[in-house]
Amino acid sequence: MNPVDPNAEWLEADGLGGFASGTVSGIRTRRYHALLLTATTPPAGRMVLANGFDAWVETSRGTFAISSQRYEPDVVHPDGASRIESFEYDPWPRWRYKIDDLLIEHELFVPKGESAIFMSWKLVSPNDADLKLKVRPFLSGRDFHSTHHENSAFRFETEQNGQRVTFRSYDGVPAVIAYSNGSYTHEPTWYRNFLYSEELARGLDAVEDLASPGVFEFSLSQKPAVLMLATEGHAITDIESIEARHAQIRTIEQARRQYFSSPLERAADAYLVQRGKGKTLIAGYPWFGDWGRDTFIALRGLCIATRRLEEARDILLQWAGTVSQGMLPNRFPDQGEQPEFNSVDASLWYIIAVNDYLLAAKKQLMLTDDCHTKELRAAVEAILAGYNEGTRFGIRADRDGLLSAGEHGQQLTWMDARVDGREITPRIGKPVEIQALWLNALAIGAKFSARWQPLFEKGCAAFESKFWNDHAGYLADVIDCDHQPGVIDLTFRPNQIFAVGGLPLMLLSKEKARRVVDAVEMLLLTPIGLRSLAPGEPEYAPHYQGDSRARDSVYHQGTVWPWLIGAFVEAWVRVHGANAAARKKAHARFLPPLYEHLNHAGLGHVSEICDAEPPHTPRGCPFQAWSLGELLRLERSVLT
Repeated sequence: MNPVDPNAEWLEADGLGGFASGTVSGIRTRRYHALLLTATTPPAGRMVLANGFDAWVETSRGTFAISSQRYEPDVVHPDGASRIESFEYDPWPRWRYKIDDLLIEHELFVPKGESAIFMSWKLVSPNDADLKLKVRPFLSGRDFHSTHHENSAFRFETEQNGQRVTFRSYDGVPAVIAYSNGSYTHEPTWYRNFLYSEELARGLDAVEDLASPGVFEFSLSQKPAVLMLATEGHAITDIESIEARHAQIRTIEQARRQYFSSPLERAADAYLVQRGKGKTLIAGYPWFGDWGRDTFIALRGLCIATRRLEEARDILLQWAGTVSQGMLPNRFPDQGEQPEFNSVDASLWYIIAVNDYLLAAKKQLMLTDDCHTKELRAAVEAILAGYNEGTRFGIRADRDGLLSAGEHGQQLTWMDARVDGREITPRIGKPVEIQALWLNALAIGAKFSARWQPLFEKGCAAFESKFWNDHAGYLADVIDCDHQPGVIDLTFRPNQIFAVGGLPLMLLSKEKARRVVDAVEMLLLTPIGLRSLAPGEPEYAPHYQGDSRARDSVYHQGTVWPWLIGAFVEAWVRVHGANAAARKKAHARFLPPLYEHLNHAGLGHVSEICDAEPPHTPRGCPFQAWSLGELLRLERSVLT
């Protein structure tokens, strides 16, 4: 087997919010690992319809598994993973299984814009006179955050019509349409007590029962086997010949993926999804939806730095229509409830993204629609006006030109973890990165309307004098804590880096900026990102593990966040000359560990978080939009 971690995860996203995912070994380790996970109200309302399969080949020499499952208490059976000779994940997952002198190649892909998955198996060499492949799918029909258990309500009945078999698990749940070039035998049974090791480690329900209505059989010695699973109601289910359809879609999908100039750009495409008639970005797979803050940070790298400017514009326009009292939603809940506005920085990051887009579009001579530009500028103006006048959660411009925000019971910055209703890092008052965002947003607004220039200048004059601690040599994390003038939080966190990098304007003198970068590098820098709290601080936690309560308690208490590497590297370049030599040195020093990370955890992607201490084990979502976005922004914009 080639040197890919067998526990590493692959992802195939459908552009609608749904996806397929699993591990290199084939063992499902998460409740989210599935073949057909569909978004019923894109990109939300996600349900797991088809979880996985058992597959085996029958030859004159015996029966051999080419799939693996883990059951309680911790039993792997069958162990088809031991027969994996090689695995590739680009442009889509492909395995080669070796059985004595036989080689069988299995691949799968999800076509963009369709809730479907195509799977195929072929005999590579040599030919066996009578080689049969059997595939038994596992079905559930559940919410993607839950697990499924044996029950009498599951409907095993199927509808068969030629190459088409329809599975209807429950009333009100989308049916699964299966097409194959083999035969189907109805043999309903339950497979019980699958064990998901990642869920067990996270202190969540880790055991599941799955239903299997029957078995697909293929004569692999005669021709490759093709099996498609799709959600009922999608056009792709209208098929005459599955072999012809598979060949056609495979060619189209291969050409679409080859259009992107690099594997990183292909990976970036997974996060762009449909919301209504517009576009948005999924914050991370497998469990996040589209979050405002994450979208606008990730957009800068995933779309703007990669010159996908039409998609960037569509996303920004989609969100422009959601401004309320100067605020953009931080999250659209997965079950269709009202949007949540509990973020002070999402709206400010939106302004930063609009600025990046307008500059890139001007550079590419793309600004042909004045209407769109006016709509974006109107959104910027509405945000600044709302914040200046005062809006929800105590967000308002103070007399010193800085932005005050927060009230007890609300978590408004990106450090937003709560345990038992208590904010772990409340940061009420004037957080440092919020001021950096606010002042940059005012500078951008001043390009559209001169009314914002005086407030920008007043805020800049106050920022350095109020946040700088000369004795410590770094910036306070929060001032006027709990809205008490003069109360300062000097906890050493990475948020101060945004006063130097990550945003259009640097807010410190060169000497002070250099001291901030040096301090952050010494205390917070790891190969994969920045720690969220310095070692030595009382609340510092070296590892992110345990149940949800334990994990949430340390989410921002040392845990490494890869997305912060973008702001740090940009800051480092700025204080080291901001020239070609500095960019070259930064590229050689800081990017190789991130490239190496692409072969672990989420293959081709960058993780949400990692442990604070070596070996910096990846944690959280293995596929995180802003983590990958910042790597792309560094590669395509900052370091070019």
